Amino acid sequence: METYDIIVVGGGHAGCEAAAAAANMGSRVLLVTMNMGLIGQMSCNPAMGGVAKGQIVREVDALGGYSGIVSDRSMVQFRMLNRSKGPAMWSPRSQNDRARFAEEWRTMLERTPNVHFWQDMVTSLVIGQGPSGKPRIEGVRTGMGKTIAARAVVLTNGTFMNGVMHIGEKQIGGGRAGEKASTGITEQLRELGFEAGRMKTGTPPRVDGRSIDYSQLEEQPGDERPGKFSYLPTTQAPQRQLSCWITYTSPQVHDTLRTGFERSPMFSGRIQGRGPRYCPSIEDKIDRFADKDRHQIFVEPEGWNTVETYINGFSTSLPEEVQLAALRQLPGFGQARMFRPGYAVEYDYFPPTQLGHTLETKLADGLYFAGQINGTTGYEEAASQGLMAGINAHLRLHEKPDFVLRRDEAYIGVLIDDLITKGTEEPYRMFTSRAEFRILLRQDNADARLTPRSHEMGLASADRMERLERKQRYAQVITAALEHESIAPEQADPVIVPRGTEPLKQKVKAASLLLRPQLTLADIRTISPAIEAACSEAGDLRNETEEQVEIQAKYEGYIEKERAMANKLTHLEAVPLTADLDYEKLVSLSKEAREKLTKTRPTNLGQASRISGVSPADLSVLMVYLGR
Repeated sequence: METYDIIVVGGGHAGCEAAAAAANMGSRVLLVTMNMGLIGQMSCNPAMGGVAKGQIVREVDALGGYSGIVSDRSMVQFRMLNRSKGPAMWSPRSQNDRARFAEEWRTMLERTPNVHFWQDMVTSLVIGQGPSGKPRIEGVRTGMGKTIAARAVVLTNGTFMNGVMHIGEKQIGGGRAGEKASTGITEQLRELGFEAGRMKTGTPPRVDGRSIDYSQLEEQPGDERPGKFSYLPTTQAPQRQLSCWITYTSPQVHDTLRTGFERSPMFSGRIQGRGPRYCPSIEDKIDRFADKDRHQIFVEPEGWNTVETYINGFSTSLPEEVQLAALRQLPGFGQARMFRPGYAVEYDYFPPTQLGHTLETKLADGLYFAGQINGTTGYEEAASQGLMAGINAHLRLHEKPDFVLRRDEAYIGVLIDDLITKGTEEPYRMFTSRAEFRILLRQDNADARLTPRSHEMGLASADRMERLERKQRYAQVITAALEHESIAPEQADPVIVPRGTEPLKQKVKAASLLLRPQLTLADIRTISPAIEAACSEAGDLRNETEEQVEIQAKYEGYIEKERAMANKLTHLEAVPLTADLDYEKLVSLSKEAREKLTKTRPTNLGQASRISGVSPADLSVLMVYLGR
């Protein structure tokens, strides 16, 4: 029997990151997927990043993951969203070539020496008993009757576990168009005592771009000076870009869609699972927001060498003929030809309160869950979970400390903490509003936050660390120049007055001048040759170093205030709660708190404070008890 350190089940975004992370740390990894040709597939829209999601991609990259590099190499457009807002809200987003994205993922995995592959369906887990008497994962069995041994297993099954696709009144077994569902694992896990549920997601129709009249659509070009995700210099911003386009629904479109409601699986009750609140189907939109007479539709290219087009915002499971009739009423779509219809897919998931913060399950040692199996939605959320599961599986096998990110350290920390302490009954999507420390968790400083920790445990490369250290040295040089250099009115006024700010009355330090909201570091550079010289020293790191220096200077007060709040939270995180604490005996706790704490089993007081139903009074009871 073949033996591996870690088996990763599933070749989607979570599975790919899990396999890469564990292998790059030194584990011998087997990636088992039902179709080797679809590793790293973008099942839904061909894009990465966006609000809060872009921050996650940069964090994955800073930790040594592959998603940022793959996104950069397959990019057809880049936009930094929310530029009109503060830097805590800036979110990078790329439009990608779907085929090239998957090709890059497979290429990178095949070039990772410790990653091995097997094409098959995993039908069950091999389960033994650990020294504690708890079930212990010892490998997997596949549909071809093969048994493969492993010391840990990471399940990243996506939408495939007992997946059912819905198109109108049609029901087709499968987790993605053209691919069959996986069976067997849910039933086995239920026998072990796991709780399972059903969720739903969907995808829109794909349209032949040659049949669209783009003259009737609003163009949405990429940034004039496009950025990228990865901190490494091995990827470049795109030299040319494809545009996306915008059109709108209308009352006529809505009326046509309503003609199919009686055959809609969502309204007829054939779909039992909860769908994503923040990415609803078009029929759900016009039902829930009946007062709106139009909805925005984004028309997105699928790649450089294809006419296939993704109709973002038109996710649906209505009958095919209704989908096409409604599409042809959109401006620019009068002659639209559909390549394939939209559909909904319903699948099994496991409420993530059954996991610890390492993403290892509480009921079975050596078993990790990552991605949609935990009730999340989105490539980025899945990738970050896969990365963390792969890291922690490797660390556990080598008897090293767990790697857990706090809420003030990363959006990844917010995501996992939300899942573990609060659970989710609908597909979870990350937003900036979920992070209470978002000024600390900006997309521009992910490397400074995370690369040192990743390098310390052997994942982020020496090249990454050396590049970060150079950037930090250059930032110190520029900051020192700003604090030292004095600027006279005759130097500054010709530049600053046209920017809409008051002229100087006397000499001021450049650092003080930079605090004016109308001015940027680029303005200060044109005024002071000394500061221009300091910035020039940064060379290829100049743009990102200048951005860091300017944000730190302008938002220093806010950053320090948020850091102080985070330190207060850390005090609660440092108060441990034992796994065997009998909450039922603490009669001063509310009944709801006793139930929630018993079910969730938080590891510290900070996690307990974030469980829905645990009040400040309950926390006081716990603190008094722990004080005794």
